[in-house]
Amino acid sequence: MDISIFGLGYVGCVGLGCMASNGHHVIGVDINETKVEFVNQGRSPIVERGLDRIIEEQRASGRISATTDVGYAVANSEVSFICVGTPAGPTGHLDHGALFGVMEQIGAALAQKAAFHVLVIRSTVFPGTAERACRVLQEFSGKRRGTDFAVVVNPEFLREGTAVEDYFSPPYTLLGGDNDAAVDRVRSIYAKIDAPILTTDFRTAEMIKHVNNAFHALKITFANEVGNICKGLGVDSHRLMDIFCRDRKLNISPAYLKPGFAYGGSCLPKDLKALNILAHDLYLETPVLANIEKSNELQRQRLLSLILSLDRKKLGFLGLSFKAGTDDLRNSPIVDVIEQLIGKGFQVRIYDRNVNLANLVGANRAYILQRIPLISEFLSQRPEEIISWCEAVVVVNKEKEFCELLPRLPKETAILDLVNAPFSGREARDSYIGFAW
Repeated sequence: MDISIFGLGYVGCVGLGCMASNGHHVIGVDINETKVEFVNQGRSPIVERGLDRIIEEQRASGRISATTDVGYAVANSEVSFICVGTPAGPTGHLDHGALFGVMEQIGAALAQKAAFHVLVIRSTVFPGTAERACRVLQEFSGKRRGTDFAVVVNPEFLREGTAVEDYFSPPYTLLGGDNDAAVDRVRSIYAKIDAPILTTDFRTAEMIKHVNNAFHALKITFANEVGNICKGLGVDSHRLMDIFCRDRKLNISPAYLKPGFAYGGSCLPKDLKALNILAHDLYLETPVLANIEKSNELQRQRLLSLILSLDRKKLGFLGLSFKAGTDDLRNSPIVDVIEQLIGKGFQVRIYDRNVNLANLVGANRAYILQRIPLISEFLSQRPEEIISWCEAVVVVNKEKEFCELLPRLPKETAILDLVNAPFSGREARDSYIGFAW
């Protein structure tokens, strides 16, 4: 099938490569010319495990391309996926500005097209967005909903760092819509994915991502609070939670239930806040949801206090992105901590091979330059620079490279581990500190 994807961020880029891998012809569309150039050179604009190879192969096969021309993309595709960002606005409501801006452009392009076209909302949106999108498309195209075009809501369940695996092995594929022909067309795109395909209405499909991510955030904070209590009582929290997670009937899943540092990223904070805003708009009290972020913030403050108590001024950080295997710095909780430490006069060096300032683009680049404008002064290109210099190391991500590096640190160097990293000689180190265990 001929497909266009609007927005070459995480969701869009993964969809671009994976749909092409399943035999579809895919056109990526973005206003950022750098991202478009990357794709047309057979390179991924983002760091995501396995995606570079996929995009290189699919570009060479002629199944993917990229453009800034909306009209060209619509004219040369049957289905358009909308994967643009919907960041949180000042009040916590999602900013759908980019999404409806794209809808207006697509509507104008549809005015020049005779064939039936399907618009798929992949971005995370509030309930009611699809209905509004249909009105916008009718206004700007002059076409009839259900006859000339239709909208389907298809939320994504991708985790950064494992997004390619998650695309090919999702828990299910969810399609929300009111037009059977459009739903069937989108269903056929996922024919090679071995997972159930569920169909529902617009609003249920629009709501599910907020609920999922609120629960994921809840699980993380729950595990962290359990870890803090266990540490105070001398209980091995990871052994405890391994046993807790054996109950697959009531405790559902072990995902995220690992005591450690605060959550971050572009989805959990935003979607949790959005769900709380929805409750507020409906005059509902939701004390559990309302206090998840407070618990998460306390975890950040607890780390800052612990680092201050070490009385070590030269600090090395292994990892900067919010999660191993990615270069995404948006809402990375360690960025907040590092920002405060620099302000307090600490000397800081950071090593993360996935984070290359020259390759960061869009909101990701803007975020880190806003928080730490001189970030380039603190980034080390080689881990050896940190080993020979620092008085304490903070392990931020569970990268294999870091686990191999830690045994080489001098015995007097303090290790503050946020991820329960396995490495040889850990038990014998008096200077090792597990953050929540």
